[in-house]
Amino acid sequence: MARTRASDFEEKQRGLLDKAAEVFAEQGMEKASMSQIATHAQVSKALLYHYYPSKDALIFAIIMTHLEELDVAIEAADDPALPPQQRLRKLVGTVLEAYRGADNQHKVQLNGTTALSDEQKAEITALERSIVKRFSLVLDQINPDLNTKERPLLMPVTMSLFGMMNWVYMWFRDGGRISREDYADVATTLILEGIKAVR
Repeated sequence: MARTRASDFEEKQRGLLDKAAEVFAEQGMEKASMSQIATHAQVSKALLYHYYPSKDALIFAIIMTHLEELDVAIEAADDPALPPQQRLRKLVGTVLEAYRGADNQHKVQLNGTTALSDEQKAEITALERSIVKRFSLVLDQINPDLNTKERPLLMPVTMSLFGMMNWVYMWFRDGGRISREDYADVATTLILEGIKAVR
């Protein structure tokens, strides 16, 4: 008879992912061990392995959960009826808000893929591309000249915007002199004003 899933399975699973992300962010992907993660999460190694059979599986789950939640937030916030500039600002604000409290998961995403299989990497890349595409479509509406055969600059501009958003965890502190909303305005303005000069 198959083992039934506990009613709090998803809650426990999420707790393990959060604790594991803390260990990976502090120790690094290679140094962190399943024993350290189990100790930090205050669970047995047997329970940890029940949820995640390997360290790679744990890293993959952290990254995919982080990206899936980001994708859901972006999809919910995206409003094609808005003028493109406002639509972009809303998307940028949504990403920065989704990153609130997710620094550890974000570090795992940026640094953990080398430990994964090609199949896992492909799945992550597909989701990342889906997220990036939503932004590039809006930027293309704002300045179609970015997407010409002669100078295909749409992707470099899109990734420059993600560079500003993805590395914000390195310096941004909640409760500091600038809010996430303030920085969303800054990042959006830098892109909007900058692409006016792109020819």
